[in-house]
Amino acid sequence: MDEKDELAHFQDQYHFPIRNNRKSIYFCGNSLGLQPKQTRTFINNQLDNWAQNGVEGHFLEPKPWVKYSELNKASLAKLVGAQTSEVVSMNNLTTNLHLMLASFYYPKGKRTKILLEKGAFPSDHYAVESHIKRLGLNPDEHMVTLEPSEGSNFSTDEIRNKITELGEELALLMFPGVQYYSGQFFDMGAISKAAHEVGAFAGFDLAHAMGNLPMNLHDDNVDFATWCSYKYLNAGPGSVSGIFVHEKHSSNPDFPKLTGWWGHALANRFEMDNKFVPADGVNAWMLSNLDILPMTAHMAALDLFDKAGIHNLREKSILLTGFLEYLLITDELLKNKTSIISPKDQSNRGCQLSVKVEGGKEVFNSLIEAGVILDWREPGVIRLAPTPMYNSFLDVWEFFEILKNIYAS
Repeated sequence: MDEKDELAHFQDQYHFPIRNNRKSIYFCGNSLGLQPKQTRTFINNQLDNWAQNGVEGHFLEPKPWVKYSELNKASLAKLVGAQTSEVVSMNNLTTNLHLMLASFYYPKGKRTKILLEKGAFPSDHYAVESHIKRLGLNPDEHMVTLEPSEGSNFSTDEIRNKITELGEELALLMFPGVQYYSGQFFDMGAISKAAHEVGAFAGFDLAHAMGNLPMNLHDDNVDFATWCSYKYLNAGPGSVSGIFVHEKHSSNPDFPKLTGWWGHALANRFEMDNKFVPADGVNAWMLSNLDILPMTAHMAALDLFDKAGIHNLREKSILLTGFLEYLLITDELLKNKTSIISPKDQSNRGCQLSVKVEGGKEVFNSLIEAGVILDWREPGVIRLAPTPMYNSFLDVWEFFEILKNIYAS
């Protein structure tokens, strides 16, 4: 399979941590992606620009910093299935969650409730809770959490049924694109349609979906989404976030938003007359001058996605994750020691397999000692993310052999 892999050469474009005097088996791209080797060159070019030009770097072609956010829009649009006017890089994930809630959560009359998953990632839960409190409401009454009726994964129908049940009381649904714990990929089109049918907005946190699998936010009629770039997008620890706002909202200059200087139209931004003229499209949500160095690292990473293609990566991902699943469920020893909680249907999951392991943290620690870098989540789950951009089928096989040896010893 590695010999047939047309994406195999991308593995050489990344730095792998060295463990036990050899390249680690890195299955933690769902938490922090590896560093592209070209990132250093990209950043050094902008450091030279800063050194040689100072403030004039904001306006010097070919990549003036004042227009820097335009440079990766086409790449982002391809990843999420959007128009370039609907996406922009800015801020960090939680800041953008707050900005989106400020635009899309306006409780009125009976329509006051926000629906999210029970056990949502803390960023989402805290942001929703704080906006409900900010508006003088009680989260215990107006924040509705939904949990799967069986196991760790939702059916689309039970989400739609809950939306219908809430009806005119629902102001906003906010779900992940991919659930961080189980790895479930949600049908954002069907969920958005259900929310719109009862008069509510639908927004998504794409932290674990961005760069993981293709999406179609525009055609799915998603109202808004936000993401980080340091997981599957490999832009560096804590790197820049991004947002999507559907054109039906972003093309409306009067749509509610918190505003900043960088959201002012560039043509007269520097007139400084304090008369806000929104920039076109989603750019109107921008607040401040961009973090140029993190944005540069982001562009170095996106350059590789442009070359690989998200649909090609998805095809490999299905094979790679499917191979890992096959080994775990067919091996006579491991099928009795492990249990996969991620969806069985490959179309309902991304790169990640969440696996309950007998022996828990001791097994996890043994894997770390053996040179496997992966992620632990209570209670008793390891998250394995064989990432198609830089992982191989041999990585999966070697992990399988290491895990078998741990249980056999």
